[in-house]
Amino acid sequence: MNQTSGQRYQYVRAVLALVGVSAIFMTATACDDNPFAFNWDDIPDTVLLYSMARPELGLVSAYAFFDGVELEVEVPGATGQWDIAIDTRGGKIVMLPPPMLGIYTDAEIATFENTLLADVTEAPSDSLEYVSDQAVTVEFGNVYVIKTNRSPGSFGRSCRYHAKLEAVDIDPVGGTFIFRHVTNPVCNDRDLVPPN
Repeated sequence: MNQTSGQRYQYVRAVLALVGVSAIFMTATACDDNPFAFNWDDIPDTVLLYSMARPELGLVSAYAFFDGVELEVEVPGATGQWDIAIDTRGGKIVMLPPPMLGIYTDAEIATFENTLLADVTEAPSDSLEYVSDQAVTVEFGNVYVIKTNRSPGSFGRSCRYHAKLEAVDIDPVGGTFIFRHVTNPVCNDRDLVPPN
């Protein structure tokens, strides 16, 4: 069988391309790394929110965990864009899921009593552990897991994100709540610690 120089050239090109792709793949998968993993960190971010009971307008009382932004509840366009709002009820600071203010979204809150932020490694899978129809009183020593409202993800998926938070400062008299939180930016992933 006689090969022309053009056929040999194509064969050599194909072999070199295969070697190149193999080298890239082996480099990317060295040390058991997943080349498709989304790396994120669990360094907590700190947020200050004001109770809706305060008389001043223009104070941020709500938070959107996936976007990482504080919002004013009364601003047009903010409806449905946040996951929790802060209020004062019965002399205590409480977190309100949107349905508590007549805004029907899927955001929910779960409570882990007497635990540390670092000890909560996964959001609950049981929907009965979450509330969306009641105020959640904020207390020191508890960790709260937030399952965010639905938002569009890549490839047309409907995504919910998970976050965990703990109180840094609770001031019902001043109407402020400072918390630190970690949010997993991976669509529909309940892990609250990043992959190794």
